Amino acid sequence: MTARHGHRLPFGASLLADGLTSFRLWAPGVDAVDLLVDGQAPHPMRREPDGWVALEAPCGAGAQYLFRLPDGREVPDPASRFQPRDVAGPSEVIDPLAYEWQQDDWIGRPWTEAVIYELHVGACGGYDGVRERLPELAELGITAIELMPVADFAGSRNWGYDGVLPFAPDSAYGRPEQLKQLIDAAHGLGIMVLLDVVYNHFGPEGNHLSSYAPPFFREDRQTPWGAAIDFRRPEVRSYFIENALYWLEEYRFDGLRLDAVHAIHDHSFIAELGALLRQRVGPARHIHLVLENERNEAHHLQGSYSAQWNDDIHNAIHVLLTGEREGYYANYSEAPAAHLARCLGEGFAYQGEPSPSHGGAPRGSDSRALAPYSFVFFLQNHDQIGNRALGERLTVLAHPESLRAAIALQLLSPQIPLLFMGEEWGSRRPFLFFTDFQGELAEAVREGRRREFASFSAFSSDKARAAIPDPNDEATFRRSTADPAEATDPAQRARRLEMGRLLALRQDRLVPRLPGSRSLGAEVLSDGAVHAAWRLGDGSVLQVWVNLHETPVPVPPQAGRLLYGTAPDLATALAAGQLPGRRCAVYLQESP
Repeated sequence: MTARHGHRLPFGASLLADGLTSFRLWAPGVDAVDLLVDGQAPHPMRREPDGWVALEAPCGAGAQYLFRLPDGREVPDPASRFQPRDVAGPSEVIDPLAYEWQQDDWIGRPWTEAVIYELHVGACGGYDGVRERLPELAELGITAIELMPVADFAGSRNWGYDGVLPFAPDSAYGRPEQLKQLIDAAHGLGIMVLLDVVYNHFGPEGNHLSSYAPPFFREDRQTPWGAAIDFRRPEVRSYFIENALYWLEEYRFDGLRLDAVHAIHDHSFIAELGALLRQRVGPARHIHLVLENERNEAHHLQGSYSAQWNDDIHNAIHVLLTGEREGYYANYSEAPAAHLARCLGEGFAYQGEPSPSHGGAPRGSDSRALAPYSFVFFLQNHDQIGNRALGERLTVLAHPESLRAAIALQLLSPQIPLLFMGEEWGSRRPFLFFTDFQGELAEAVREGRRREFASFSAFSSDKARAAIPDPNDEATFRRSTADPAEATDPAQRARRLEMGRLLALRQDRLVPRLPGSRSLGAEVLSDGAVHAAWRLGDGSVLQVWVNLHETPVPVPPQAGRLLYGTAPDLATALAAGQLPGRRCAVYLQESP
């Protein structure tokens, strides 16, 4: 079944009948704006109430245009659907109905079926490169891919969190129709596609809003990226609400991951956005909204949002696997096993307790009433690898058997697992922070990156900091690109096979039972070992015993059916009352 989909924006460029296009821009900070369409004389735009300017011009799909301000500056459309020549070039009029969708009967998948694979589109070869990898991901057992932000950024390479034109998928990865082809192909293989969106700031190069719409930003609030976005204004709220709807409706994404919502000062916007998206998309499609929220606010997860990235569980496991205790890992350095047990049993580790890295202020709220699948469980992601100075993965930092036990815990718990690209074969390639800035901005980013790690013992000297890769060096990006050929090593082939077995077990034995599951609690067994249990939706009981340290731990003798163990003799050891070091055992007691 085929169809065409578009989202009618109340601003930007919208195709009309009879070869006309409507242009609309919020420009309350200037007296006049001219529309410049390639090959035509300048069109003075008419003034409308509340700071808007608008015009209908004789042009169609493919036309390129800019807005000229009174001081002579020519700027792209902040609602541009495509920038063929990067953020400083003209915007292109796009016909959203030109693409014919092949999988129009796709309605998504329930959240409890999600196994997420986070990837960077550029590091995977652009939209077409990702599309080529979809069959192997489907075979592995991945049911959702999550794209790091694709909003247009300055240059040809960037993590995506420096985007400045949030409606324009970056041309470095391909054209809009290629992104739609990627999503369409994923749906044909039963894979959901989620998009990471950034609504808390704009990047440092290519954002011109303050020059013609200064009320877009607050004068009384600053963020690490500059003046805070003013979500008190209806025009600003509409800009981001329409952006979310645009991705869900025009591109048919299955959900959004909202980056760092704790940096959005108007907290009511998050609740409003979630409720409105649910209402507008309706119940006919499975739409999943996921938060990154340092504040650990459980109430969002009792409303419109499906889940939150659970940094707490990552941080606790990372301390157990690596022994690292600097930076934010200091929050988990005392009794990391207790933090892990609380995450498995209750969701958040911090539920109102003082947090050392927050100046001792309380952090978090009570999450005990939430379902376990309200939390996204990752051992690695773009932040937790790339925000390291040298971008090392756990394959470099952790004991392989301890890491294997942690992977089994992650993939066979009722929380929603997320893998980072290359993790399925145990990649040892770094994932580094990379940008493509020039001149003074490039120097500022390079030196800022080095200052960021000055407080870490490993980078206390000028020589050590000088060894931190330059984000703007193209070689830094090349080192971070995915290389599936790396998986030909026998040990890495074995890792991928084991990942596939774990995900097949999850899909077959756990996923049908996840709806309605709840925690039965978790306990600390030793400095490196925990036990957790859940009653699943059909009454079955799932139990996990995991020991991430090398010392064996005495446990009550275990009977019953071992669903999975990371060693062949694990059931025998547990029956004798011992959990060996660096092991994970998963039991499933099925309901009568």
